[in-house]
Amino acid sequence: MQDFLKQTLSGEPPAQLSGRNDRLSWQWLDEGILELTPNGPTSQALVISAGIHGNETAPIEILNALINPLLAGMKRLIPRLLIIYGNPDAIRHNKRYMRCDVNRMFGGRWQQYDDNMEARRAWRLEQALETFWQAGMNEEVRWHLDLHTAIRGSWHSRFGVMPLRETDWPDDFLHWLTAAGLEALVFHRAPGGTFTHYSSQHFNAASCTLELGKALPFGSNDLTQFSAAREALAAIIFGETLPEVKAPPLRYRVSQQITRLSEAFVLHMNKDTLNFTAFPQGTLLAEDGDKRCYVQQAREYVMFPNPDVAIGQRAGLMLVEDNAHNETSGAADAVI
Repeated sequence: MQDFLKQTLSGEPPAQLSGRNDRLSWQWLDEGILELTPNGPTSQALVISAGIHGNETAPIEILNALINPLLAGMKRLIPRLLIIYGNPDAIRHNKRYMRCDVNRMFGGRWQQYDDNMEARRAWRLEQALETFWQAGMNEEVRWHLDLHTAIRGSWHSRFGVMPLRETDWPDDFLHWLTAAGLEALVFHRAPGGTFTHYSSQHFNAASCTLELGKALPFGSNDLTQFSAAREALAAIIFGETLPEVKAPPLRYRVSQQITRLSEAFVLHMNKDTLNFTAFPQGTLLAEDGDKRCYVQQAREYVMFPNPDVAIGQRAGLMLVEDNAHNETSGAADAVI
């Protein structure tokens, strides 16, 4: 196999389902799912996914540029590695999804949907994670990096979304996220249907959804804008040097969720509202029939506002700053 992305876009299985070179062995497991195993011992098992939303193409291109030198035997591989292109059909059509958002379906939530290709895909990806991590040793370090770009602009151009976790986050994982150029980290306080929540909850993986910029079609991405993330990925995959760590990311936590409950739903934000836009206490955020959603804290910031989601889905998250951490890290004076 010479080019994993090209092979995935073809919609056909490769002529050869497995292979090896002087540095690693590889196995094609399913459409858009590739496992690579170093020839030597390793203590880390790493999952990197991209294209869970098919129109978020820059992470797909970055990941492919890292995979192909491994397949050609030009780079050494440090961890056991599972590469996932999440929604191949949506990638081929440059759509966020075809019928349903895969990143709302994990943790068995796919069973709540009518039988369709994307519900089956979520189930298949759950299987792939389980098989991959069960094949390793109990003492393996497990990381899952799910690479995305956002559909709207943001005051923080690169940020990470951290799933609910009952134990402390590993210091080396947080250090890696900082080295990858993330300007902010958002911490969930409730379970969800995302891929990273599934890997964290069920397999105790250190997981993060990385939002690395703006969603654009293939060929329209300026990949130089993703250099810190690419270098950080190369460091963990190939054993290269991490980029220099600059300012620590600001930290936020989710304070409330805006959910579309009916056709009457109205989100009181214009279509150009940026992620991390601040709203003062008392601001009316959304209406849904006789229900109202207001800013409850002194100041809250919006993330992922989208009035056009399906009924029952999240139409936005509201955040508050983790002031205690931001003051300790010296980031308290940062202005959004």
